[in-house]
Amino acid sequence: MDLNYPPEAEAFRAEIRAWLEANLPAGWFDEGFEQTPEEKVAFQKDWTKKLFAGGWICASWPKEYGGKGLSTIEAVVLTEEFHKAGAPLRADFFGDTLVGPTILQWGSEEQKKEFIPKILSGEVAWCQGFSEPDAGSDLAGLKTKAELDGDEWVINGQKIWTTQGFAADYIFILCRTDPDAPKHKGISYLLCPMKQPGIEVRPIEQVDGSAEFCEVFLTDARCPKDNVVGGVNNGWKVAMTTLGFERGTSATTGYRRFEKELDLIVEKARANGKIDDPLVRQDLARAHTKVQIMKINGLRTLSAIVQGKKDPAVGVLGATNKMFWSEYHQFVMNLAIDILGLEGQILTGNPELEEAVPGYGARRTNARYPATVLQSSFFFSRSETIWGGTSQIQRNIVGERVLGLPKEPQPDAKVSV
Repeated sequence: MDLNYPPEAEAFRAEIRAWLEANLPAGWFDEGFEQTPEEKVAFQKDWTKKLFAGGWICASWPKEYGGKGLSTIEAVVLTEEFHKAGAPLRADFFGDTLVGPTILQWGSEEQKKEFIPKILSGEVAWCQGFSEPDAGSDLAGLKTKAELDGDEWVINGQKIWTTQGFAADYIFILCRTDPDAPKHKGISYLLCPMKQPGIEVRPIEQVDGSAEFCEVFLTDARCPKDNVVGGVNNGWKVAMTTLGFERGTSATTGYRRFEKELDLIVEKARANGKIDDPLVRQDLARAHTKVQIMKINGLRTLSAIVQGKKDPAVGVLGATNKMFWSEYHQFVMNLAIDILGLEGQILTGNPELEEAVPGYGARRTNARYPATVLQSSFFFSRSETIWGGTSQIQRNIVGERVLGLPKEPQPDAKVSV
């Protein structure tokens, strides 16, 4: 690993810091700075406009589509400075991180001109329509179908675990467009409007009162014919691109959300005396070590990318990263609840405050179930080894694609049981 920031990158860092100081609310960098709930709402509403005006949203995207065309190292510096300042950098996670890069790679020129500017401006919010009740890990088994009717696709089916479905303007959705083709071959990737009579969204309320996940029911929903990305029946390849997007710019910052959370857990252990328990100290040290591994792996990956090196270990790191951090997070949140003891069984969150939960983002505590930040993070960590590819599936991928092991034997459909 050999990562050095060139002088021009440091000059760019100073430019970003100056912009942040000029545009964030007065007192933002002062110790103990707080905003009222009303001030937070007003800030979020105004901040996206400022980001767009500054050109910082998806700044690494090509200039011809509204980005700044930043180099990899410049994009890393941008992300680092926003993280240091605690300032939001995204307009819409699904638009910025998933469907936007997919459209840039697979979309037609017309699709790029139609959707990319709206993603950059935050004008359009997105959700992801992949998983179904009977098609999660076996995504290619999806049953939602789309049939062409003149200039529109008519969609019927159901999607589940659709994050922010209730707030989205569009859904990038996988549909079966050729029922006679092999299951990986007859799928198309559509950009479908959400605000129409044929779509019903039902939030799925979690134990802590949050309801970011939704069920989406599509009954003769309509989607323009030209909103197929990457060609009809080529949706599986396009979807794998979406699932494979990992922002290299977060390589030096992705670990920090876990680092900040671990600091809070250590603080709780000091406050109640659990820090003196040698077993607790050992587990805290183990957690610290794992966070540092995330940091080093990120730097190693970024170093190889910046220098154009083909480090064979980078492929291994990419394949194991999701498995590593999701299982770490479950471990450390179990530790947090153990450290809290009986206090962890009492709901002491403040319903008036909107607080950031690692992996969850900012959320307001539910008045009927006022969980604290650590309690909410504990609940959320339960899902992390499932979404984005279960740990079991990740181990299969590592075994087959990285270690070169034979595939698991599949049941013979011709044998009757």
